[in-house]
Amino acid sequence: MTSLFTWNEKKPNESQAVAPERKNRQIDKKSPDSMRPVALSTDRSTAWLGPSLHVKGDLAGAEDLLIDGSIKGMIQLNDHKLTVGMAAKLNADINAREVVVYGCVQGNVYATGRIEIKKGGSVIGNLRTAQVMIDDGADFRGSIEIDKSATEETDKDTLSRKASAGALS
Repeated sequence: MTSLFTWNEKKPNESQAVAPERKNRQIDKKSPDSMRPVALSTDRSTAWLGPSLHVKGDLAGAEDLLIDGSIKGMIQLNDHKLTVGMAAKLNADINAREVVVYGCVQGNVYATGRIEIKKGGSVIGNLRTAQVMIDDGADFRGSIEIDKSATEETDKDTLSRKASAGALS
């Protein structure tokens, strides 16, 4: 079974409430249930799956995603960031640009940019990425493969854009 979600879709002829501007989320240290990871980027929209949502099936999207619920399947966010919240329990293989883990992940994780496992986070599975950060107090069981090909391609694209911009000047 495959599930595909489309976020922020507007329907014609319906009035739309103006969404409040997203602020950086701070961690509330009073209660583990109310803890939220700090969002590092405010210029991109981030979809959110709350703690009461349980998804069985594949999840694909074209925007950043914060998950606090549970997912069993595969997660495809090729050019976007996935944040696994503290309440999240994922039994999924993940493919994204960047993955930050505060909760629990069982499955292989592939990121073209980087993977971060934060204090209290847990990953049981293999990692393949260009850059990895594992905080003290994080749990990791698996193997790590450093894949520099993704960063090399990004560097080549940046150099070619600079060269073409210089030729236009």
